[in-house]
Amino acid sequence: MEISFILEKLILIIIVFAVTMFFALYSTLAERKVAGFIQDRYGPNRAGIFGILQPLADGAKLFSKEEFMPDTPNKVLFTIGPAMAMIVSLLGSAVIPWANKFVIAGVEYIPQVADINIALLYVVAVMSTAIYGIVIGAWASNNKYSLMGGIRAGAQMVSYEVAMGLSLIALVMMTGTFSLREITEQQAGFGWNAFYQPLTLFIFLICSFAECNRTPFDLAECESELVNGHHTEFSSMKMGFYMFSEYVSMFFSSALISILFFGGYNYPGMEWVADNWGGNIANTLAVLTLLGKISFFIFFYMWVRWTIPRFRYDQLMRLGWKMLFPLALFNILLVGVLILIFK
Repeated sequence: MEISFILEKLILIIIVFAVTMFFALYSTLAERKVAGFIQDRYGPNRAGIFGILQPLADGAKLFSKEEFMPDTPNKVLFTIGPAMAMIVSLLGSAVIPWANKFVIAGVEYIPQVADINIALLYVVAVMSTAIYGIVIGAWASNNKYSLMGGIRAGAQMVSYEVAMGLSLIALVMMTGTFSLREITEQQAGFGWNAFYQPLTLFIFLICSFAECNRTPFDLAECESELVNGHHTEFSSMKMGFYMFSEYVSMFFSSALISILFFGGYNYPGMEWVADNWGGNIANTLAVLTLLGKISFFIFFYMWVRWTIPRFRYDQLMRLGWKMLFPLALFNILLVGVLILIFK
């Protein structure tokens, strides 16, 4: 393997990591600003202009907090839990296609860490392992409230992963590929899968809220019942990892929704820009387009959180198993029939 290839991928990994963490960091500020707007108040506005330094102040607070270790026989697992939650939430970003090839000094560079032909299977596998960080941390906390939160999270994520996986089967049946880059390229212009697979989008979007433990599916950390759920016993940066992993997962889910259903980095007139202004400018706009779509869906997550009350646990399970699961099966049947009729 050439050194230049390793350096290229290493630089790309650092850039993608920096972008992901920047979005996760400032999503904490955006969350409170959106909440303030919806609730007719200011939100953070003291640390820097318009509160722009608030995430840095929050980070300094987390670093300076006392590190706490509860009386548990599972101290190693207690440390591994938040680290695993953070690592798993970051792994999905490796397969995000950001644009077409950049050409610099006659050398082509693909803005994607790993362009694998089974990227969609990789995404499902990574998302299914997110539960381990929560359950391990909850178990190792030696706290019944944390354990209840971990069990709730496990049941919730398993319930909605089934419907999510089945919804993606219908999408694969139509696109004929597991590659996120090929799925993106098939949606050039306004040929978005959202227009052809609205039911798949509906199921996937609801399941994404449950996967990210976002309201109305935040029963894993239901403060009024569980005293902050699975991360009750965590402090300092262990608590920070759990918090940031939620926002990183939200970033990745928003990227995935954008890629699978809304054209990814494609935008109207992309070919004209490439022909008249050059491929690099067109690809730069493509990266900004994808970031814009991701930002919109992050806002959508926050909008829903501060608008809709959370479900009861029985309502959450009923929605997952009695409504979304049969609906996903029906969607597969419907897509199969339409493919036989029109292809």
